[in-house]
Amino acid sequence: MTTFAETSTTPSRPWPALSVVLTAAFMDLVDGTVVTVVLPRIQSDLGAGFAAAQWILAGYSLTFALMLITGGRLGDVFGHKRIFLIGVTGFTLASIVCGAAADAGMLVAARLVQGLMAALMVPQVFSIIMVLFEPERRARPFALYGLLLSVANVSGPLLGALLTEYDVFGLHWRAIFYVNVPIGVFAIAGALRYMPESRSEHPLKVDLPGIALITLAAFALMFPLIQGRESGWPAWSIVMMAAALPILGLFALSQRRSRSPLVPPSLFREQAFVVGLIMLLVLFTGLASLFLVLNYGLQLGLGWSLLSSALTGIGWPIGISLTSGVAQRFATTHGRLLIRSGLLVMTAGAVLLIALMNGHGTGVSYWMIALPVFGMGLGMGLCVSILTNVIVAEVPSRSAGAASGVLNAILQLGAAAGIAVVGAVFVSLADGRRGGGLYHAVPATLWYNAAAFLVAALLTTLLPRAARGRQK
Repeated sequence: MTTFAETSTTPSRPWPALSVVLTAAFMDLVDGTVVTVVLPRIQSDLGAGFAAAQWILAGYSLTFALMLITGGRLGDVFGHKRIFLIGVTGFTLASIVCGAAADAGMLVAARLVQGLMAALMVPQVFSIIMVLFEPERRARPFALYGLLLSVANVSGPLLGALLTEYDVFGLHWRAIFYVNVPIGVFAIAGALRYMPESRSEHPLKVDLPGIALITLAAFALMFPLIQGRESGWPAWSIVMMAAALPILGLFALSQRRSRSPLVPPSLFREQAFVVGLIMLLVLFTGLASLFLVLNYGLQLGLGWSLLSSALTGIGWPIGISLTSGVAQRFATTHGRLLIRSGLLVMTAGAVLLIALMNGHGTGVSYWMIALPVFGMGLGMGLCVSILTNVIVAEVPSRSAGAASGVLNAILQLGAAAGIAVVGAVFVSLADGRRGGGLYHAVPATLWYNAAAFLVAALLTTLLPRAARGRQK
């Protein structure tokens, strides 16, 4: 269990400091969803190819995932407040560069930096909450964080659509990045004024070889998946993807030999942890990519407005909110059944969406999109919170922080990989077409998403029968 040594007195009124870290967390959460709905407009405005558009979305998730665990360790070593301030300041400056981007390359680079800075900022949120509040008082701030997550999931796409559609301050899509600036300035000023400094009493060292190897493996896989098609799948793209596996092998070997591994090998002795991570990886390849493809089909294929396109997804977080509470109530007795049921509901929702889009063609209505998406949200609420609890339930308390870092990194890696793989399938099926031709590539591509949800459901048979969704 992580313990903290404070270098300043814990405030008697921790709520101002909590408002600061939650504001920064909200900025990151919104930024993770706001770009998806506006991406077709960004691509068109910058004259970019689809590969560049994929990097704009996936690059953020990729650098976030690769540096997330290290960001937590840097806070333990150098102080959570200090690393939080570096992360928020860097994120705010990167947002300015995103808004000012003159071309796709500049925007991609700034998004990579945004993800890196988010990886420094976000892990400190949880550490700072643990410093601000005694164990018996932490339930409320963590509940507020959960509420913030739901609000961000709803407001992110709508905020992006409204700012761009109504051309706020004449900034067009650039406003979705500039809006981070006043939020970031508030977080910086508030952190300097209200936040105590703290660090871990027994921090782990930063695993530089591990970071280098996992980054190299991710690059070897992601770069050819995104760039390979535009280059005609040359030999180098195949060689790079083939090289990813042995590099991962070297990473695993380095973790076994390291005194302070990025990913402790002992975690993988628990069957529920291993199977659960694989399930989450598969599941999240189908999530971010689903909304990416759907927004392209509705906006560029059918000519829907940004706001209409964004509103089709509002049922997703609402569905999650409706079923997650019910799922937690029965998690301890029917955990595995609820996980499987939720994933099958998601599969059914994806198949229904495909059927309606194929059956009604370009005459598809708003409700024909929104209702299946709402259904998938209901399924997500049934399974995901229980699955994350099952993954960490048998992990020893001393490894809980490492397990949480690995889990969150897998979510981001899954999202990035899904955008790369499903994006490649979609652009191949669309084959440069617009209008109805591009629209009809959407339901064909979504079979991957339905298959991902189904595979995740089938993997529940590998979870230990005793697996339960216990809170930890």
